Amino acid sequence: MKYRSKLFKNINPFNKGMLKVSNIHTIYYEESGNRKGIPILFVHGGPGSSSSEQSRRYFDPRFYRIIVFDQRGCGKSIPSAEIRENTTFDLVDDMEKIREHLKIKSWILFGGSWGSTLSLIYSINYPKNVLGLILRGIFLGRKEDNYYLYQEGSSYYYPEAYEEYKNFIPENEQSDLIKAYNKYLNHSNLDIAYKAAYQWAKWELGLITLNPIKNIDKILSSDKKSNLELARLENHYFINRLFLNDDNYILNNIDFIKDIKTIIVHGRYDMDCRPVGAFLLSNKLNNCELKIINAAGHSTKDKPISNELVIATEKFKKYLKKQINKN
Repeated sequence: MKYRSKLFKNINPFNKGMLKVSNIHTIYYEESGNRKGIPILFVHGGPGSSSSEQSRRYFDPRFYRIIVFDQRGCGKSIPSAEIRENTTFDLVDDMEKIREHLKIKSWILFGGSWGSTLSLIYSINYPKNVLGLILRGIFLGRKEDNYYLYQEGSSYYYPEAYEEYKNFIPENEQSDLIKAYNKYLNHSNLDIAYKAAYQWAKWELGLITLNPIKNIDKILSSDKKSNLELARLENHYFINRLFLNDDNYILNNIDFIKDIKTIIVHGRYDMDCRPVGAFLLSNKLNNCELKIINAAGHSTKDKPISNELVIATEKFKKYLKKQINKN
């Protein structure tokens, strides 16, 4: 059966607000689409990359009740780039607070990159609240995954970009770049923090597409706030090993979610999150479809990835209609 693959037209939210979730943090959320539709939560990547208007466009607005939010410290959530009271389980709790606030019984989670990690961890802790999972660019959050991206691995494929990223750090600190960048990203001199954030963001964003993003320097130079949110929050999570007590937390707790219907989309040439992570995850799930996309990297900026994600939401639509008719 042929499914629609083109992004849906942008729509405006019918509800949006700010939800206070801790003494420090207030997070932005919005709803669009069908008020009485099947709830689906868009879980953005990063940590710290935030949502956008495109976040609503993967879903048929006639069928889905589309919920989008910005995680702590980024996007429209406040305060910006704040790392206090900002851990993986804080974010999991925030997702649950949104569900309760919006009086949603259960929902589909749609998460990419770090959003896939957070969706999986939420599902492990609240499996009864999850109707299904649509995941892109699987990131298992292990020490080896962080090392590959920020220290040695992706560096072999983009050596010239890696040199620039690495050489921002003094040579005597380069043996542990995550640790070294932590010092500069949280420097008391904000100008130094901005410069470190620029280099961190340039390294990562330079890897996410199959073909380089045009005018990347211009894009990054125009948005210091977003650079700092992405870089500081990512570094905060990765230097703290995602605040998990088990380096292989997701795969070691997979039994909690092994029967949840799941579709995984992963680019063959993903330099941020290796395809092997998606392969290992899919092998442990009983109701999973893995789609490795050959002509694609990590990002939804690669059209074959965004196309396949729309196909996935359309497949879920058909699946859910069958489930509803059965009942």
